[in-house]
Amino acid sequence: METEATVSEFQELLSSRGVTRRSFMKLCGAIAVAAGLSELAAPRVAQALEGSVIGATKGNLYPVIWIEGASCTGCTESFAQVESPDPASVVLELISLNYSETLSAAAGHSMEEAKAQTIKAGNYILVYEGAVLERWEGQALRVADKPGTEHLLEAAANANAVVALGSCAVNGGWMGAHPNSAGALGVQQFLEKNGIDKPVVNVPGCPANPEWLVSVLVDVVMMGKLPDLNAENKPAGIFNQTIHDNCERRGHFENGEFVYEFGSKEEALGYCLYPLGCRGPQTKANCGVTLWNNRRSWCVQAGTPCIGCCEANPNDPGHNWVEVNTPFYKRHRDLRIGDWMVQPGTIALIITGVVAGALVVHGFGMKITGRMDGGADFEKVRGWDAKHPDKSIGKYDAETKNDTDDSEGGQA
Repeated sequence: METEATVSEFQELLSSRGVTRRSFMKLCGAIAVAAGLSELAAPRVAQALEGSVIGATKGNLYPVIWIEGASCTGCTESFAQVESPDPASVVLELISLNYSETLSAAAGHSMEEAKAQTIKAGNYILVYEGAVLERWEGQALRVADKPGTEHLLEAAANANAVVALGSCAVNGGWMGAHPNSAGALGVQQFLEKNGIDKPVVNVPGCPANPEWLVSVLVDVVMMGKLPDLNAENKPAGIFNQTIHDNCERRGHFENGEFVYEFGSKEEALGYCLYPLGCRGPQTKANCGVTLWNNRRSWCVQAGTPCIGCCEANPNDPGHNWVEVNTPFYKRHRDLRIGDWMVQPGTIALIITGVVAGALVVHGFGMKITGRMDGGADFEKVRGWDAKHPDKSIGKYDAETKNDTDDSEGGQA
């Protein structure tokens, strides 16, 4: 009876927000898929949501601190820009967003005080967006009259878990690209360097898909556990397969049907974008499954090659998606020699030109020295065959053998 009452109460909560049961179950299916589960797991997610949301209405909201590092706030925008009314808004009410420079109504001293109180109380989740800037003792980014690095260390020290949201937070992102003048790196690496041992969930992307963060919150807030993580602390269900594995154009790839030029007939036919620089085969994420904009479309379906924005090694700021994948619409990445960058194809052309030039110069040299006039006499019979007629390898007619024998006799 208690379960039925909870479901009924929850249904009233949905209805008051203009959310139908059907659309809510659709969200639960999306969360399940984002977490790497089958849509058949939607009822389990729904059950967890029902219990947690009812608990939340009774003052049991889970505190969240959302800190902006060196970012464009793109991940915040991605998470916040959902249609209204939308079932995701119900999920958002599971958390008490006690601090966010972008979304909080408060500002200045009162907001910093709210953050300090949340940190002191403990039992919260820290969402960190943007790169961590180490250079100049953290003074590369200052917030509220303190180095940005100090804010991260204070908030992470007492958190239950840290979510590094977006590729910048995972390993520095585009700010970690050469020459990385501000010393950008990811949250996990920074915390390890400073001796803070907290579980970090890395959710890359530029920006990160909002459903990926929702699935992490479902695990942490409602299931009471972290999602299954891979070796790079990324949710395994989301980031253990490549874009290519789930791409709708993969059949064309297998058939050797490619687009070589935008605006071509092949593009209109939806052929594979690999020759135009698609990074799908090397980028791990389930964008083709989760999709974007409330599951309407995604980059490749919209006609653009994947630019690999989810590539981010949390232990290496140099392995960021910008440095690894640019230029985006070329098949190969640039090779860096000091401050000089060049495409591998250009190097191949240069080497080919040098070799061809050397052969031409060699030919002119041979002509000038007269070594091409007349040339050398060729043996009519191989030297070995002449000396070992019983073991001769070649086959010669009688006239050729006689000519060779006479020649050797005259020399003798």
